Amino acid sequence: MSQMEIDRVLAQIRSISQITKPGGVGGAGGVGAGGGVAGIDNGFAKLLKQGIDSVNAAQSKSTDLATKFERGVPGVELPQVMLEMQKANVSFRALTEVRNKFVEAYREIMNMPL
Repeated sequence: MSQMEIDRVLAQIRSISQITKPGGVGGAGGVGAGGGVAGIDNGFAKLLKQGIDSVNAAQSKSTDLATKFERGVPGVELPQVMLEMQKANVSFRALTEVRNKFVEAYREIMNMPL
């Protein structure tokens, strides 16, 4: 990973951290009828939802562009389609890594002795 990519990721992390600070600590998520983890910060849940929505939007945009290109819509070029598809792919892989880290942390916590 190049220094420029690392700086970009750090800038995104800092901006996300600034978004979560002003809201303060939200209420606890609690345990619903279907189970769940008590005490999840509302800000974390919002942040996670924003990330998922962002990935979904990137995938929808790339699919829409690919469909337009396949239909021959004027103004839609192959490099543009390929770029959007790669953006969607990278964002999906990043989301998958976040999910994997979250599951790993959950398992680690669950395996801690009492």
